[in-house]
Amino acid sequence: MKKLLWASAAIALTAGGAFAEDIKMGISLGFTGPLESMSPMMAQGAELAFKEVSDSGKLLDGTTITPVRGDSTCVDAAAATATVERLITSEGVKGIVGGMCSGEAIASLTNVAIPNGVVMISPSATSPALSTLDTKGLFFRTAPSDARQGEVMTDIILEHGLKSVAVTYTNNDYGKGLADSFAEAFKAKGGTVTVVAAHEDGKADYSAEVGALAAAGGDALVIAGYIDQGGSGILRGALDSGAFETFVFPDGMIGDTLEKNFGPEVNGSFGQMPSSEGEGKDKFVAMAKEAGFDGTAVYSGEAYDAAALMLLAMQAAGSTDPQVYKDKVLEIANGPGEKILPGELAKGLDLLKAGTAIDYDGATSVNFVNGRENAGTFREIEITDGKIETVKYR
Repeated sequence: MKKLLWASAAIALTAGGAFAEDIKMGISLGFTGPLESMSPMMAQGAELAFKEVSDSGKLLDGTTITPVRGDSTCVDAAAATATVERLITSEGVKGIVGGMCSGEAIASLTNVAIPNGVVMISPSATSPALSTLDTKGLFFRTAPSDARQGEVMTDIILEHGLKSVAVTYTNNDYGKGLADSFAEAFKAKGGTVTVVAAHEDGKADYSAEVGALAAAGGDALVIAGYIDQGGSGILRGALDSGAFETFVFPDGMIGDTLEKNFGPEVNGSFGQMPSSEGEGKDKFVAMAKEAGFDGTAVYSGEAYDAAALMLLAMQAAGSTDPQVYKDKVLEIANGPGEKILPGELAKGLDLLKAGTAIDYDGATSVNFVNGRENAGTFREIEITDGKIETVKYR
C-alpha cells in the first residue's frame, strides 16, 4: 500500500509539473577587453530578469533558470565563437544574452548559434550590418542600430553650433559602421567631416594618429571607440597635445572610466548613448538599486529586456526550444496586448498562460523595427564638473 501511495504521488507531481525543468541561459559579454568596465552591470541586468522569472515559479509550470556567463572579450571573434560554442554544446543553454560587440556577435551567430538553432538577443551590438544579416529568425537586439545613432549624433553636434569635425574610429565592425553612418548623416545636413581615420586598439602610443587628426582639424573630435581601450588612448593624446578642446562621445566611450580618468579635462564635451526614460526605466533602476548595482549603466536595461523577452517568448510558445519560441519574440516585443514593465514578468507569464496577449515595454520602451531590433531612444549627455550629466532624451 505504501509503495502504491508513493507511486500515485509521483504520478500527480509529474502531471502537475509536466513542463517544469531547470534550464540554463547564457550570457556572452566582454568581461575582459575594451569594454570590460561595462560588462558586469549588463550581466547583472540580465540576471535580474532571470531571477525574477525563476523565483516566480510561473514559467511553464515551475521551470527555473540558471544563468551561465561566458567571456566574449568583445573584440576577439575566435574567442567569442569558442565561448558561445561552450555555452551551447557543453552547457546546453536555451538562449543567449549577447554578443556584446558587433564583430564578435556576427562571428558567434554565423559560426555557432545559427547552425545550432539557438536564439541570441544582443543588448549592445549596434552595427548596421546586423540589420540585414540572414539569421534564420534567431537574432534580435534590444539596442538600436548605429544608423540611427549617426543621425542623432549629427543633430546634437549641429545644435552645439559645430560645423566641422574630425572622426576617429576603432577598426572593427562597430567603429566603422558608426563612423560611416555618422559621416553620411553629417554631410547630408551640411556639416564638414575633415577626416575619417581608423585606429587600432591595444597600442601604447597614439601620437601619430592624434597628429593626423590635428592636421585635418575641425571644431571637435568624434571618437567612435572604446573607453577602456584605444578610444581612451586617442583622448589622452589629444588632450595632452592640445589638438582638440571639444570631444564627441558615442556609446562606447561613455562609462565610469571617462569620469575616473578624464573628469574635468573634458568639461563641455558631449555625446549620446541608447537609453530611455519613463516608468519602465524608473522601475528597472529601482530594482537594480535594491539588487546592488547601477541600473543607469550603459546597456544594463537592454540586457534585462533581452533576457525577459526570451523567457516570455518561451511561455507564449509553451516550449523552451529556441526553434519554437523564436517565433514569439517579435509578437511579445510589439504586441498588441497588455503593457509589461520591469518587475511585472510574473504578471506577463500569467497573462500568457491564460492566452492573453502582452506588449513587453520593459526598461527600454521595447519596440522592434525590421523584425529584429529596438527602434530606441537616446540619452544626450554632457560632461559638467567632471561628471556625466543627462541633458535630455531623444
